[in-house]
Amino acid sequence: MNESMRKLWPELEWIENPELREQTARVWEYALERSVLTAEDLEQIPFTLLSKRTVSFMAHKRSVVHICRESARIMRSFYGDALPIDHDVLISGAILIDVGKLLEYDKVDGKLVQSKEGALLRHPFSGVALAHRFDLPTSVIHLIAVHSKEGDLGARTVEGWIAHHADFMTFEAFRSLG
Repeated sequence: MNESMRKLWPELEWIENPELREQTARVWEYALERSVLTAEDLEQIPFTLLSKRTVSFMAHKRSVVHICRESARIMRSFYGDALPIDHDVLISGAILIDVGKLLEYDKVDGKLVQSKEGALLRHPFSGVALAHRFDLPTSVIHLIAVHSKEGDLGARTVEGWIAHHADFMTFEAFRSLG
């Protein structure tokens, strides 16, 4: 894992399995290589255009990962083994759920616009393809696939539900502000 990835995603260190940690980082590194965006852009661009009071892509992404971690911690404290949660799958998946968004952008005359790929494939689909390329476990790829509205028809794992709700509660809260 390169140093820029450690800086972008300090939460990678929360993944205890070193192979999964490295695979997760490699997906992001590859997506950045294929994207017109840089790691610095991710700290600047808004995570949504559907609110006037938006925050950066990375502020949103990292908050989702933190919410997932805390939600799992609280759920474990109340439910123990009755509701098993795979911490590594949850954190890896939460880090990766929006990696496909990096392919949804193009630059035209110095401005970011939706890419042709972004118009045809929403980020859950491209994110799944990116994760498959690096042989991530199906349990992690599942979170990418079901985190957004496209996943509403699929069955979600416990980790899938946590990531889905962490993502939507932060998105919808900003969207409700207009």
